[in-house]
Parts: sequence; structure tokens; C-alpha cells
Amino acid sequence: MQPLPSIATLAEQIRSGDLNPRDLIETCLARIEETEPKIHAWVALDPDRVRQEADILAKEASNGSARGPLHGVPIGVKDIVFTRDYPTRGGSEFLEDHVPDYDATVVERLRDAGAIILGKTVTTEFAGFDPAETRNPWNTEHTPGGSSSGSAAAVAAGAVPAALGSQTGGSISRPAAYCGIVGFKPTYGRASLRGVLELAFSLDHIGPLTRKVEDAAIVGSVISGHDPKDPNSVDHPVDFTIHPCDPAPPIGLVHALFTEGTEDETRNITLSAVGCLESGGATTTAVRLPKSFANVHAMHRIIMHAEGSAYHADRFSRKPNLFRPNIRRLIEEGLLLPAAAYVEAKKHQAIFRRDILSMFRDVDIIVTPATPTPAPHGLGSTGDPLFNSPWSHSGLPTVVIPVGLDANGMPVSIQLVGRHWDESRLLSAAAWCESVIGFDALPNL
Repeated sequence: MQPLPSIATLAEQIRSGDLNPRDLIETCLARIEETEPKIHAWVALDPDRVRQEADILAKEASNGSARGPLHGVPIGVKDIVFTRDYPTRGGSEFLEDHVPDYDATVVERLRDAGAIILGKTVTTEFAGFDPAETRNPWNTEHTPGGSSSGSAAAVAAGAVPAALGSQTGGSISRPAAYCGIVGFKPTYGRASLRGVLELAFSLDHIGPLTRKVEDAAIVGSVISGHDPKDPNSVDHPVDFTIHPCDPAPPIGLVHALFTEGTEDETRNITLSAVGCLESGGATTTAVRLPKSFANVHAMHRIIMHAEGSAYHADRFSRKPNLFRPNIRRLIEEGLLLPAAAYVEAKKHQAIFRRDILSMFRDVDIIVTPATPTPAPHGLGSTGDPLFNSPWSHSGLPTVVIPVGLDANGMPVSIQLVGRHWDESRLLSAAAWCESVIGFDALPNL
């Protein structure tokens, strides 16, 4: 397959007149027509409308009035994010006819920056654990991960330069890892959740999936920033600038996360990538997990189940059988949780967010395997968020980058974790790691 150029390159070519946005849209639509029967990444498309938008943006570019850094660049949007001109169904029969009358804040910001919303990408039902119909572009017999299944598969298939995903446990990081692309989850509260269907409001994050770290930084910077209409949005300066890393960044390694629950081949490929970073000049230091890490997965689960059941309680009381099995089980368990358990989990979350910062005392970033295994064979699961949910629980920013292929030709990735609000340092380190490792394989789709 022929990869699309980077977003920075596309935007510059459009501004200079070397690329017409209409031609870029036609390239994407042709790739969708070629790949969609195999991977099922898209749930809503409107080719005629996006062609008209592209023509308008082409005229603006020719007049020297580009709207922003994404002028004329097509973006996919996960189908839990409101769009005024596409249905937002959340992968659920409950919302089969739901067309919002406004854009989510993140979509508003994409449009203001000149992006073309190419279409809506497949999500698992209400961003839960019930697998969707999407398949992995590297091997269609393997899961693409979830819940941002369509966003990851569309980018990996070369159908769009970037797509928005969401993460409550591991739903940006895991699909990115399984599909061999970059997944960027900013700090909790960085990107507005206004106009986004909830799974768990105090764990939900919005972020981009792209092929390169630089592209993730560009899209991430566009969608981030304080939104007074979102009560969980934080007013903190946005700086996603990628700086040269000279000297190489000091890296922290959590050896327990390399050895416990990680498949041998995944661990070996991950350690080989770490060795490559050390050869490139990085210093690595063993860091210890705080004591509060011991309960992180259990506490994360309680919050997700309690908040998810509260959000869906009315729907569940009316039509419980309309929910798919996994999301129904989450709601049922959440409705049975005592209030004291939720309070204790929220207390743990606050303590863990404080404790986890001790790991960054001598390092810029922490590196872990992104997933315990490559994308599992079969379509009955979205995979294991074991290595991702602690960072959703803590709200720390993360970047996933691919580093190799296993014996079956499936991608293996590493996960980089940074301090709260320190995305510039994290993205700079991720771009340096990406350059040193030099992964450039593409799916044979």
C-alpha cells in the first residue's frame, strides 16, 4: 500500500497550491472503496458533501486564506463524537436515528482549523467491550482492538491521515498498538468531552490516531484547550511543540510491566526496542511503581462500572435487552455497586494520581509494552487493556508507537507515559524514539 504523506506535508502542499484538497479527498475515498469491504472501518460517509467542502477549501487556499494547520486535511471521527452533519449512533440501536444539532467541541475545533470531517468511524457499542465488525488491516482474522476500532483501522489502512478516538481504559492505545500506528492520549481534562457520549466521565479522554508522532501533535494541539462548556475541562496552557532531544531523553523502565503478563515474543521485541534507544544515546533507569498501583485495575473497574451504569440507567430500565452482552454486564454490575465502593475508588484515584508522579523524579518519560500481546487472533475480543488503564485512571498523557513485527507479521508497540500537562516533553521524546527505531512497515492490504 502507498501511505498518505504526513499531515504537515499535506497542509503545506495545500497552502502552496501543489495539492488540491479535492484530489486528496478522491484519494481517500478511492482507498476506502478498495479497503472497506475487507476491514469495515466506517459507519457513515457522505462523498458528495466532502467533495463540496474540499472545493470550498481549495478556493480559500488559493486566495491565501487558510483557516489553520489542518486546512483541507480529511479527518475521521469516532462515532461517539457528535457531528451535526452525520448521525452519531455510538454503535447502538438506541441511537439509530440520532443526528445531533451541534458539533462536539473537538469537532468544532477541527473544522475551525480547516479539517474536512471525512466520515464517522466504527466504535464498539457505547465505547464498551463488545467487538464491532471492524477487522485489523494487518490480518483481517485478528482484532483491531477497541473501542476506537474503526479509527485505528482506517488510519492503518491508509484511508485517512488521522482519526479521533476515545479512551476510558485503553481504547486509543490498544487499537493503535494492534494496528501499528501512533495513538496519543493527552492529559485528562485537556480535550473537551462536550458532545461526546460518555462511558465514565472521570476516565474518558479524547485523542488522535495517526501514522506519525508529529501528526498526533498537530491534531492534538488543535482539539485541546479549555472549554467552559465542559465541567471537567481544565484551563491550562497548551504546548504540544516537538523539540529536538539533545541529549537523548532519560527513560524510566518498569520491569514488572515487562515481565508480568507479557508474552515472550512481545517482551523480547519491546526489550530490543529499548536496546535500540540505549544505542541511540538514551539512558534508562529502573523505576518502582508506587504501592497504590497494586489496586489500580480494581479501582479503575469500579469507577468505570459505577459511572457507566449511572449514564445508561434510564436506557437500561426501559430496554435492557437492547444492550449487547458486555456493556449490559458493565451496567448490571455498576448498578449493584455500593456507594462506599465508588467513594473509595475515587479516593484511590486521587492518591494514585499523586503517587505516580514519584516515578518521574529522575526521568522524562516511562516506557512500557503497549499491550501484553500483539492483536489476538479472532474477532471475539477487543484485547486486554492491562497496560493502558492505569494511565487512564491517573490521567497521565501517553503515546503509543510501533517498534516491530512478531513472527506472524503483526505489529508490536511500546507505550510512552509523561507527566500531567507535559505533552511537549512526551511528544518530543516519542518523536525521538520513533526516529531512532525507524519502524516503517505497512500492512499488505
